[in-house]
Amino acid sequence: MIQQWTNWRTILTISAILIIGGTIYYSTYLSKKIAREERIKIEQWAEAVKSNSDPSINETNLTSRILIENSIDIPLLVLTEKDSLLDFRNLDSAKIFNNKKYLEQQIALFKSLNKPIVWKNPLDSTQINKVYYGKSALLKEVQYYPIVQLIIATLFIIIVVVAQHSNYKSTQNQVWAGLAKETAHQLGTPVTSLQGWMEVLKDVQGNEKIVPEIEKDVQRLQLISDRFSKIGSTPQLEEKDLVEQINYMVDYIKKRSGAKVKFELTTNTQEQIIAMISPPLFDWVIENLLKNALDAMDGIGSIKINIQDEASKIIIDVTDTGKGITKQNVAKIFNPGFTTKKRGWGLGLTLTKRIVQQYHKGHILVLNSEVNVGTTFRIELSK
Repeated sequence: MIQQWTNWRTILTISAILIIGGTIYYSTYLSKKIAREERIKIEQWAEAVKSNSDPSINETNLTSRILIENSIDIPLLVLTEKDSLLDFRNLDSAKIFNNKKYLEQQIALFKSLNKPIVWKNPLDSTQINKVYYGKSALLKEVQYYPIVQLIIATLFIIIVVVAQHSNYKSTQNQVWAGLAKETAHQLGTPVTSLQGWMEVLKDVQGNEKIVPEIEKDVQRLQLISDRFSKIGSTPQLEEKDLVEQINYMVDYIKKRSGAKVKFELTTNTQEQIIAMISPPLFDWVIENLLKNALDAMDGIGSIKINIQDEASKIIIDVTDTGKGITKQNVAKIFNPGFTTKKRGWGLGLTLTKRIVQQYHKGHILVLNSEVNVGTTFRIELSK
């Protein structure tokens, strides 16, 4: 799938480059051709003006036709040597006469675009006139066309990329959900068998202390199976007390952490904080964060859980005094398969993020982390 996606992206990129490159090349060729033709028109127009003002040349009809035909769509200014305005074509007359700044801007623009066409006044050889001209509407359209096509091609590529990415993510999510459900299904048979054997052990004398411990582990397996079965399904959110729910998971982890790890849960004097959660999945989130904290501390340190009930959201901070996370790894910590442990698949925090964001419409992030000092994960749940 990844290779197929990469191939599609490569093909799209190459196609876009070829289309845009070809369009820019051809548009440049056309614009240069049109620019040459327009200069010829302006030269003819200037020659016609010169001839029309020369009493020794009797070509009035021809001159009038050139003036009409060749100066229709090209803006131009006729100036003296000192840039005094003598005549203009295809410009806003109201602005030309009433707005000095507009005229100055047009003169500066035309001077930057094309070299002037110069001729001497037939009636006064000491007077030199200059024609400055701009771009016709056609030339502007041809020059802007590659930009328009570039925008269209870019939008097309973005749409295709987003569609491909969405399709890939959808397929990936289906694989995750299918894998989770299959895991739950595979766990079901041995768990049921263990429950049967546990009933047999209850009838055997001398197992009174062993059976309750085994029963706890079987219940634990049932809980894990239930969590996996809910991945990919619409979660059933319930009103639950987060203080009680998190306390339960803290007690569970505390029994398996050793005496050198201290746990502290603070709620800012609130005894109850109610939120809509899926209890099995939310327990999974807290368990993952607590286990990661234990792994980071190597069995020595403290874990603090702080719950804040704010106006629009509930904030849960889980802070440890472990190894910390480097800045480079913080950006990758929730990526599937990423792990700094010698053992593990790197799926714990990925599933944690999925449960918080997709099932509880919340947000999870690394609030802060410092190497050899500790890390704080933050969960935000909207009310």
